[in-house]
Amino acid sequence: MASGNWIVDNLNNALGTWNDKLGEIWHILTQSPETFKDGAVWNVMVNIHGAVMAIGLGLLVLFFVVGVMKTMGSFAEMKRPEVAVKVFIRFALAKAAVTYGLELMMALFRIVQGLMSTIMGASGIGGSSTATILPQEMVEAIESVGFFESIPLWAVTLIGGLFITVLSFIMIMSVYGRFFRLYLYAAIAPVPLAAFAGEPSQSVGKAFIKSYSAVCLEGAVIVLACVIFSVFASSPPVVDPDAAVVTQVWSYVGELIFNMLILVGMVKMADRVVREMMGL
Repeated sequence: MASGNWIVDNLNNALGTWNDKLGEIWHILTQSPETFKDGAVWNVMVNIHGAVMAIGLGLLVLFFVVGVMKTMGSFAEMKRPEVAVKVFIRFALAKAAVTYGLELMMALFRIVQGLMSTIMGASGIGGSSTATILPQEMVEAIESVGFFESIPLWAVTLIGGLFITVLSFIMIMSVYGRFFRLYLYAAIAPVPLAAFAGEPSQSVGKAFIKSYSAVCLEGAVIVLACVIFSVFASSPPVVDPDAAVVTQVWSYVGELIFNMLILVGMVKMADRVVREMMGL
């Protein structure tokens, strides 16, 4: 609701944008790619996955033949029962990975979703409880200044509001980027998974699984970062009530932006944190 003071309204609008984007992040992180945007994007990715499946099966045979040729000293080795069984099991497992890869990937995603739900439940934080609100003391201090004293406040709140708005959009873009990468992995999965058919090429399949696992775990890191920020935001920045109003507003906005920068940085670096944490 507008307060009738341009400075207060500007800060409230910026904080409102931040709160909306933070709430949208909580909503996105609790969704599955299958239900996101009513499943429209997922249906397209599933169709692409089915089309790529034929290519994946062709590559499966190619990787298998190349792998056998490189790992076998001669064709006579294939006549040994233990070698033939080993090669057959590798081919069967690779075929299963290509055929049922999407189901296996979604099972891994649901495990991570369960981890994220556990974190949210244990923290007791989520949705509207993460809202950042302008303290009433700050509102009263701003409304008490005259016209000429408010001129510096306009500049401070204009710059601060712009920073907060930009940070909120950078943060939400990073979260949407994770979702888009999940779709990309789902669509093209049969191609890298086919590499499991050959021993020399299996590193490609392993790298794909590790990379997909990292993308899934990014959600858990983002949730933890939002929880930490919410705890910080629950205690508004401390300002000196005896200082000039401009100084109070500058201190408040500066510390608030600093906390927001930390959260945005953690969201942007979620992939790096996961890879360092898990050695992926």
